[in-house]
Amino acid sequence: MSTPHESSVPRRDFLRSAIAAGALTSAAGAASEATADGRTENRIVAENKREGALDWQLTRVRVDSGGFRSPWIEGFCSKQSVQAGDEIEFFVSSNPPRKCHLEIFRMGYYGGRGARLVTTIGPLEGKTQPTPQPAEKNLHECRWEASTRLKIPADWLSGVYLGRLTTVSEGNEAYWQSYVVFIVRDERPADILFQCSDNTWQAYNTWPNKYSVYTHPKGGQGPWADVSFDRPYGREAQHSGVVNDPLTVGSGEFLPFEFPLAYWLEQHGYDVTYCSNSDLLSPDRGLKCKAFLSVGHDEYWDIRQFRSVEKMRDEGVNLLFLSGNTMCWVTPFREGYTGQSNRIMFRGGPYGAENDYAVGRERDHGPFPHRGPDEGLLMGARNIDPVNGGGDWIITKPEHWMFAGTNVKQGDRIPGLIGWEYHGNPADIPGLEVVAAGTAWQGGVNPQQWTATIYPGPKGNYVFNASTIFWAQGLSTPPGHVLPWSHWSRPHGPDPRVEQITHNLLHRALA
Repeated sequence: MSTPHESSVPRRDFLRSAIAAGALTSAAGAASEATADGRTENRIVAENKREGALDWQLTRVRVDSGGFRSPWIEGFCSKQSVQAGDEIEFFVSSNPPRKCHLEIFRMGYYGGRGARLVTTIGPLEGKTQPTPQPAEKNLHECRWEASTRLKIPADWLSGVYLGRLTTVSEGNEAYWQSYVVFIVRDERPADILFQCSDNTWQAYNTWPNKYSVYTHPKGGQGPWADVSFDRPYGREAQHSGVVNDPLTVGSGEFLPFEFPLAYWLEQHGYDVTYCSNSDLLSPDRGLKCKAFLSVGHDEYWDIRQFRSVEKMRDEGVNLLFLSGNTMCWVTPFREGYTGQSNRIMFRGGPYGAENDYAVGRERDHGPFPHRGPDEGLLMGARNIDPVNGGGDWIITKPEHWMFAGTNVKQGDRIPGLIGWEYHGNPADIPGLEVVAAGTAWQGGVNPQQWTATIYPGPKGNYVFNASTIFWAQGLSTPPGHVLPWSHWSRPHGPDPRVEQITHNLLHRALA
């Protein structure tokens, strides 16, 4: 790790940065000690000392001719997230009917293995459950019989949990596999709150056959389509070829876009807890943490999420938008057929207040029932048009404290890190700084200016906007992860500069 250039940074800021940079090597050890405010020992460090699984990935996957689903074995969970003591149901279908096992893994570092087996259920009696007929607004809501249920044990640590479904082979039959995914949350004070972008996973979910918020006959950008969490996740989201890995089927978009960050945080011993989008409809959870992370492709937010994160900023929580295309669409929730809350959503309207981007979306794709506030006044930079494209992440303010220990100079590039969607048009916020900026291209055409920003919060906190979906790709490449790509750009994988910048941001947030 290189040392910062003292001459390029004011002495006071240099000393602060040097202290932060020097602390990086002891992140896990320091985090494991009890703190003055009564926080308990870091459970993440202890958890990751447990033995990881050698076999948790999908080995044999089969998708139908359309490439959207795996009817041979597929399933979903009754809730996006649960706490210890809650009950969760698993709904499984196999066609033809076959018994199956359900192995549940917590995702993390675990000595580089990426997951730990926490329980195995089964064999479950297999049955073919019905594919729902389209309801109003093309809603596909599976009213399946529960295959099994589980009360979450008290010792299951908050995290993202993948359930691997595997059919039982009889005779010479081949076995088939797919995932289900859910989040275990908690209410403990923690340093970092990692918000999964599961609203966006579901918005792009095409199960059973081209049915997402983008596939209504009236058009792909209007308010006409409802989507339900009561259905399996199809083969990733097939984002115009941005992800092409059938071995993620059933896991939403966690493995390609979010797992590299979770793996990296746990590798370095950060005290992190996890939640779903729907867990931030009030600010209570976030106010118990020092830093909030928006991760990957975080496009769809209920307006209550916006107000919650706004409140968190105003109360001193540090906000890190390690994401792109974030907070683009107001996404109201409603209950599903069982009465379970937050199980159906739709594209209710654009964020952006009266900015040109929002006004244009209303004109071209509305009318919408909602118009969200200006996301730039919370994130620092905004969604812009076009929002698709790619390029290098180009440093414009190398003297900033977030770059301590990186040895970067103005104009240095981190290749392929911008993509495939980003932010620009910085907001007029006192103290806001543009720390990286450049041009995103769509294969050499339709150029647009992106900006990465940081601004001070009201209580010594800050708000950072990395301005790319691909930030996590610069941190790690864990098992089961395939780098995303598009014809516009491709991130190159872990980069020591991205790692050091993220360490600096987190250590400032947790100081």
